[in-house]
Amino acid sequence: MARLAGVAVAAAAAATAVALALPGAAPGAYVRGSAGLGDSYFPHAGNGGYNVAHYGLELRYKPHGRHLGAAARIRARAKRNLKRFDLDFRHLQVSGLRVDGRPARFSRKGQELRIRPRPRLRHGERFRVWIRYRGRPQPLSDPLGAKFGWIPTADGAFVAGEPTGAPTWFPCNDYPTDKATYDFRVTVPSGTTAVANGTLEDRIEHRHWTTFVWSESSPMATYLATVTTGRFRVTQSNVNGIPSYVAVDPAESPAGPGGLPRTPDILALFGSAFGAYPFEATGAIVDHTSAVGYALETQTRPLFPWDPSTGVLAHELAHQWFGDDVTPRRWRQIWLNEGFATWSSWYWDANDGGRTLRQRFVREYATPAGSTGFWNPPPGNPGSAAKLFSTSVYVRGAMTLEALREKIGGAAFFQILRDWVAKYRYGNAGTQSFIHLAEADSGIDLDHFFYVWLFREGKPKPSSW
Repeated sequence: MARLAGVAVAAAAAATAVALALPGAAPGAYVRGSAGLGDSYFPHAGNGGYNVAHYGLELRYKPHGRHLGAAARIRARAKRNLKRFDLDFRHLQVSGLRVDGRPARFSRKGQELRIRPRPRLRHGERFRVWIRYRGRPQPLSDPLGAKFGWIPTADGAFVAGEPTGAPTWFPCNDYPTDKATYDFRVTVPSGTTAVANGTLEDRIEHRHWTTFVWSESSPMATYLATVTTGRFRVTQSNVNGIPSYVAVDPAESPAGPGGLPRTPDILALFGSAFGAYPFEATGAIVDHTSAVGYALETQTRPLFPWDPSTGVLAHELAHQWFGDDVTPRRWRQIWLNEGFATWSSWYWDANDGGRTLRQRFVREYATPAGSTGFWNPPPGNPGSAAKLFSTSVYVRGAMTLEALREKIGGAAFFQILRDWVAKYRYGNAGTQSFIHLAEADSGIDLDHFFYVWLFREGKPKPSSW
């Protein structure tokens, strides 16, 4: 995510797909899948007891009236013997629910959709959930008032899920570690377009409606899914041999002063530095709206509220490797997304005639130690959901990487980045995993270096690293 106009996004819930053992549960006993997985920033969200393999989403949206009618087909696998499991789901009304084709009892509490399948689910069993729902999706707001989730616009919706907005429009296991593949069938009024992740498989005209069929075949975290809709100018092409789909609001210019025409150059540079582009498609969505002040790295197709500069575009495209392909295990490790993407935008600028990486580092390091809002919180663990997207997570996180490059040399540094992407492709990894990899590739003990840069408050002193 790019921090635009000073807007930070931080809010509600998320959780891991790993089942939690319940105290006192006898071996083989049927248990309730946990309704929260204890993330230190978002303890009440996410669901235990199962993993999702695939989401099939059918949505029909009427911008006039802001009404969504939808159905979700979910394929999953039980990780425990389950008498109940939950899905994260907000606001919308459920009108039908089946598990493996049989009606299942369900109830609601907060964001939890509690489901009791009949018969119960056995450990290792694959099962399917079908849910029909409808209503007016409502966005969420972070502590600073920034909206996320399903955000209505005059001609459609701007759909941005980070960190926990996915349940505003589909029932899901909303945590970065439970990645799944996706199919989308999105029906919108004729003359408007629905843009989702992955590749466009079909476009079907009805009497007054158009259905857009999209497929994302690579594993994707829930917060990276989108079905942004509205009136767009669409350009389909190939970028460096990769199918590209770019949708730009007519209020913006696709070839004006913004950075979109530089996409091939940015992807080529990052591919040579980090390894091959990880997905089957690329592109961008530019949906003009004053209600949003940030960009988001929605998988395969970053989402912008205006035509982005090259720096912002480079940031979001870098996320395709750092955040979308390799995703943190916990939200407190978000520097692995934002610090990496910020450093990557510096790297792009240095290769495009701007400041060198060293010059950028020196300029940022000149910030006085008394500027606590710049240096704190430590990026390795910002301390709370409200601080998740602090300036230090981005800039000090990027400075950590540049300090590492200068300490161990460019050859070892880029080997670490390539190995990071290759080792954890389409999966999740945390800060300790990165430290261990950096030590293995460089042959240097880096524990104290990373402690100083990532976890100690205040401006790091040169003598301390």
